[in-house]
Amino acid sequence: MAPTFVLAVVLSFTAILVFAHVLWLIADGRRRHLPPGPWPLPVIGNLHAVKLSGAHRSLARLAERHGPLMCIWAGRSPVVVVSTPEAASKILKNPDLVGRTVLDAWRAEGHADNSVIFLQPGEKWRAMRRFARSELLTKPRLDARQQLRQEKTRELLRYVSERAARGEAVGVGEAVFVSAVNVVSQTLFSVDIGSREVQGMVTEWWRLVATPTVSDILPSTARADIQGARRRMSALVRRIYGLVDEQFTRRRRDRERGEPGKGDVMDVVIEKEKEWEAAGGHMDYDAAKGLFADLIAAGTDTISSAVEWAMAELLQCPESMKMATDELKMVIGTKRQVEESDISQLPYLQAVVKETLRLHPVVPIQLLRAMVTVQIEGYTIPKRTNILINIWAINRQSKMWVDPNKFMPGRFIGKDISFSGKDFEFMPFSAGRRVCLGMPLAYRMLHLILGSLLYHFDWTLPANVKDNAIDMTEKFGAVVSMATPLKAIAKKCDE
Repeated sequence: MAPTFVLAVVLSFTAILVFAHVLWLIADGRRRHLPPGPWPLPVIGNLHAVKLSGAHRSLARLAERHGPLMCIWAGRSPVVVVSTPEAASKILKNPDLVGRTVLDAWRAEGHADNSVIFLQPGEKWRAMRRFARSELLTKPRLDARQQLRQEKTRELLRYVSERAARGEAVGVGEAVFVSAVNVVSQTLFSVDIGSREVQGMVTEWWRLVATPTVSDILPSTARADIQGARRRMSALVRRIYGLVDEQFTRRRRDRERGEPGKGDVMDVVIEKEKEWEAAGGHMDYDAAKGLFADLIAAGTDTISSAVEWAMAELLQCPESMKMATDELKMVIGTKRQVEESDISQLPYLQAVVKETLRLHPVVPIQLLRAMVTVQIEGYTIPKRTNILINIWAINRQSKMWVDPNKFMPGRFIGKDISFSGKDFEFMPFSAGRRVCLGMPLAYRMLHLILGSLLYHFDWTLPANVKDNAIDMTEKFGAVVSMATPLKAIAKKCDE
């Protein structure tokens, strides 16, 4: 009797739950004005239909059935998914609309309050972006640090040369990550921090940021941190903050002893600290530390992932590889070194980078939040609704691109399509107010590093990879990298 009774109770509870869910669906007026979408299940909504390890692909498949402007449900919260450049432009161009959805893990150690990536539009967000631009990303600042980027690229080439001399395969992503993170850390506080350990920290950082938790679906449970995501993120934030604190303390001690500054951003922070305190504004040391942490995370994994995807595509497309290397040899000539000033004369290399970012946008989904109620294509998106811009799906629309799933750099030759976000069919760094702050630096580093690797070395695949082909499976995270790290054999071109 007991099993029958238990079954009856479960069935009764399920029936009540389903009935209550149907009543909610009928009574919730939001559904009548939101875009169409799949029917949500009780409690979880449509989360069962979205595979986290490839959310951009799952959402693209759902959009094929329900439309390019679609609504799915995370529990009882609507999420509008945008998969067309037209709708994306209406959202991203609206200065009063696009805030950020902050997942619970990002709140660890209060980082969300000092993160230029996830702060809502406001005075503090603008102050942090102004500081980052003025001290890091204006053309004069970038030009002044050109030699630093060249030196870190030469260090990368020396590392590859050593592996080539021993006939060992190069882990492309890992090698590029070390160079990228050292460029950032040298710019910030004149110290190299590149290592496999730091890469692991950054990768885990972006994995946690991209993982919705029970706390995000049911905010009332956030304090419990049921899945421990915020706790794990706290450990990472403390380690990166600790690294910044250590450099700050050392630098202040050096300055007190009368030692000259190093001309990096840490010097600027120390010089401005009292000024910020007196002004009582939004910039202070905590904001600067949060900005440093964001730059270390966002300015490194993105570069290494993009170069790794580019090399993987080129190794599978010998014709494109040859066109890129022939162009480099013709333009660089006897200089023997690729320089940033050469980028404008390398249209095919630029096309390779663009095509890589079209097929493999390092951040395939942009997570936003409506700050006001807005009408888009006849539908109402209420204030505080979460919005996902599926950049990956937009980049592969067949009505925009011929053979959208094929690697064809030539499609960009002779076309005025830029990284800046003015072309909403191609916006690898987003667009509008939320365009990536580090885009000017990423532009220089991507071309310099990829061009240098192609110019100085001939690349082939190890025998076992040739036999089985490159594994192009994606690794889950806010930054999408290769699940199986690319290893390739380099041979110096003059050998």
